[in-house]
Amino acid sequence: MVKTQSTQKLISGSKAPNFSLRGVDNKIYSLEYIKSKSLLVVFICNHCPYVKARISDLVSLQSKFGPDNLQIIGINSNDPNYEDEGFENMIKFAQKYSLNFPYLMDDTQNVAKEFGAVCTPDPFLFDESKSLVFHGRINNALEPDAVPTIHTMEENIQKVVTGNKNEIVKDFDPSIGCSIKWLT
Repeated sequence: MVKTQSTQKLISGSKAPNFSLRGVDNKIYSLEYIKSKSLLVVFICNHCPYVKARISDLVSLQSKFGPDNLQIIGINSNDPNYEDEGFENMIKFAQKYSLNFPYLMDDTQNVAKEFGAVCTPDPFLFDESKSLVFHGRINNALEPDAVPTIHTMEENIQKVVTGNKNEIVKDFDPSIGCSIKWLT
C-alpha cells in the first residue's frame, strides 16, 4: 500500500471524459447511461483499506439520493494481476459490500488517465450536464479507522441536486488512499 493524495487534472467545469466499460454485471456502461441530476465517478479497488473503510458511505449515498438524483459509478483501474484485483475479485467485492451502483473494469487504465485519477478512492462529482463541480474526499475521515464528522460529498451532492452547485465552497479537496497500481 502506498498512501497517495489525489491530484488535479480535470478542473471545475470540465466535461466528464467518456468511457465504455464492462461492469461486474457484464453490462457495458458509458456516459449515455447516466440520466441523473448528479454523477459521482469514484475510482476504487478491491484491496485498499481506504476504499474498504469508505465503501459503505458510497452505498449509503446511492441509497439516500436514489437514481434520479445521483448515479455513482465505481471504476477499478488497478493492474488486474495485482493481488486481490481482477474482474472475478471485483464480482466478489461487489457482493461482499452489497454495491448498489455499477462497478466497472478499466483494464487498459485509459479512463483513470483521462480523469487524472491517482488513488483509491478518488471521487469526481459532476452535475446533470456532466460538468465537474467537485473533485475530492468523500468525507473528513482520511484514515481507514477514522470516523467521519463532516460529510463533504453528501453536502456537495445535495447542493447539486437542489440547484445550488454554486454554493460548493471548494471545487478540489484532495482525497487520500492507496495509489493506483499501474500496469508496467
